[in-house]
Amino acid sequence: MTTARRSLLPLLSLVLAACAPTQPAVHPESTGRPSEAPSSHHPSSAHVSAAADTDPIERALDEVAAIHGAPGPWAVAGYRMSEHALAKLALPRGSFDLQVVHWTPKEIRYSCIADGAAAHSGASLGKLNLSLVDTTAENVLTVYRDKKSGKSIALRPTASFRERYANTPREKARALGREVLELPPEQVFEEIPVK
Repeated sequence: MTTARRSLLPLLSLVLAACAPTQPAVHPESTGRPSEAPSSHHPSSAHVSAAADTDPIERALDEVAAIHGAPGPWAVAGYRMSEHALAKLALPRGSFDLQVVHWTPKEIRYSCIADGAAAHSGASLGKLNLSLVDTTAENVLTVYRDKKSGKSIALRPTASFRERYANTPREKARALGREVLELPPEQVFEEIPVK
C-alpha cells in the first residue's frame, strides 16, 4: 500500500462518519448521463442553451455553468465524478438516498469539484445532502454514499489532472471543460478503496 493511500485511510473513516443520514433531497430526477434530456425538475434545466438541445456535451457544460457560473475543468471533473459514482451506486440523479461529502481546502479549483457534483447529482448544501469539509490540497476527495444501502465510493482527481489543470485561465473555462468531458475517466479521477 502506498504512503498516499495509507494517509487517506483515516480520512476515509472520518468521511464515512460524516455521511450520516440527513434530510432527503427535494428534487426527484430522471436517471441518466449527459446524453439524456434534463428533467424539468433539474435546477439547471431552465438554463440549457439551444445548442444543448442536440449536443450532449453542450448540455452537460450548460448544466455545470447553471450551478457554477462557468463550466471550467475542475467543476466538470466533479460532474464526471458524480456521473461515475451514481452509476456505480445504481442511484438516479436527484436521489433522496444520496449523500455527498467533499473534502477540500478553501481554494477555488478544489472547491469547484463540489459544484460539478451538485450539477450532476442534484445534491446541494441547502438540501443537506452535500457537505464540505476543510482539508489540505493533498487530501482532496469526494465521497458518495447511498444512505439506504450504506455503500460508498470515494473519488479524487488524478495527479495528471491536477498538474494539467493547475492554472487555467477563466476565459478558457468552457473549452477546457469540454476537453475534460472528452478525456477518458482514468485521466480525470481515480477511485480510492473505502474500507
